[in-house]
Amino acid sequence: MEAINHVAGRAIPFGRKNVDTDVIIPAHWLKTITREGLGKGAFEAVKKEPDNVFTDPEYAGAPILIAGDNFGCGSSREHAAWALLDMGVKCVIAPSFSDIFSGNAFKNGILTVALPQEAIDRLMEVAKSDPIDIDLETQSVTTPFQDRFSFEIDPFRKHCLENGLDEVGLTMAQDAAISAHEAKAKAELPFLARTLATAA
Repeated sequence: MEAINHVAGRAIPFGRKNVDTDVIIPAHWLKTITREGLGKGAFEAVKKEPDNVFTDPEYAGAPILIAGDNFGCGSSREHAAWALLDMGVKCVIAPSFSDIFSGNAFKNGILTVALPQEAIDRLMEVAKSDPIDIDLETQSVTTPFQDRFSFEIDPFRKHCLENGLDEVGLTMAQDAAISAHEAKAKAELPFLARTLATAA
């Protein structure tokens, strides 16, 4: 997982409320056996709407998505996070998120920032013409116009995102302790090793 410390650039001013995971990535895209290419299907129905932000070249490759309340509701499909990543989105800012989506986003290295609606309204306006800056270390979102919005984040999630640690990475970080435990168990409980070898 790629570490996230700082995300800066243009933001997609989407702002729609109650966007569920079927809107983020429709069900017929879930047949794939790879994560790659899901960005093409992201927001497929929205892209068919006239003057939508997702087909506007102004926001092509934007690393930030600004959404409305209850973003990511609906099913628990992890493909929603994969699709956003494939689009190049590294951070989603919204007033609130579905718990399951927020967890999936975190596990895949996407920063979710919850801010009050007033802050979202201001960022939506700025995003139409200027970049936005998100600093995970200081837990702040800033604009070129001296706007500064602070956000909360679970310390464990912050540590993992800053260090690029997914579940596998967290386990591998404990390699020395795991190896020491295995060696001690083999020395003190040799019958377990014999039992496992017999079972195999």
